[in-house]
Amino acid sequence: MTASLIFPIGSQVVTCKPVESSVGQVVHQAGSVGVVIRSPSDRNHSYRVRFHDGSEFPIRHDNLSLLAQYQEDIVGNESSLLVRHGLFERVIFRCIIGSRAYGLDDENSDTDYRGIFLPTADTHWSLYGVPEQIENEATQETYWELQKFISLALKANPNVLECLYSPLIETATPLAQELLSLRSSFLSRLVYQTYNGYVLSQFKKVQTDLRNQGRIKWKHVMHLIRLLLSGITTLREGIVPVQVAEYRKILREIRSGQVAWGEIDAWRLQLHSEFDAALTATALPVRPDYERANAFLIRARRLALESSLP
Repeated sequence: MTASLIFPIGSQVVTCKPVESSVGQVVHQAGSVGVVIRSPSDRNHSYRVRFHDGSEFPIRHDNLSLLAQYQEDIVGNESSLLVRHGLFERVIFRCIIGSRAYGLDDENSDTDYRGIFLPTADTHWSLYGVPEQIENEATQETYWELQKFISLALKANPNVLECLYSPLIETATPLAQELLSLRSSFLSRLVYQTYNGYVLSQFKKVQTDLRNQGRIKWKHVMHLIRLLLSGITTLREGIVPVQVAEYRKILREIRSGQVAWGEIDAWRLQLHSEFDAALTATALPVRPDYERANAFLIRARRLALESSLP
């Protein structure tokens, strides 16, 4: 955000390049700290910056960084190095989600991997800490840090719950298998609110496309219906149905635009009624089992003290 703003008078700034005098002599090294005493009206003109020795120089915006941002960038770069050096080796769970897990894949489908990593205790306690998730875009992999994953699961995040119930598991250490055995502990009536939120988000995208472009992105429509079907089954049966089973044909037809929007919209409203009824009749608890999830997390943190991956 700061890169697009003009730094106000009084801002502490860091020089990105050496500051030279009118005769080309370096008078302040790159990384020197100064104070803005005059700000330009736009980024095409220079700031007036005063340094510790009282000297003042005109410096352009691109050659300055706010001191606070400079410090944050230094720490951030170190954190990035930490991620590249070991966290991917701490993956305890890896599964396939998306169209291949749903049973909706075709020859053009990507393979999306999701999972969990458990940082070592030393890394977790370090000055830099650990990120909430790590990604490898080239291989379409995303892994959540264990605590973040558990927090999202307790909130009934559909993407995370689908990981726990994915039929396509590639890696699961003993600790991850223990987590899978606890997966029903994460299910609660929050499924109704969370899934409804995701459905409404997809519906908003459909409405926006219709209003602005006069056409529909059928993939959004397909996911809208799939999420409603999944939410209904979860409330009724206490499991998250990742594979679409008997709905595979109709969902593929929706995705390819073979079903009229009016027909789909009528089905959507019917499914919303079924979702409401499922909430009324569900045997799921009002809240997930936070205590059991917390006990598991504490145990996992203790195991992270060991050198081997639990």
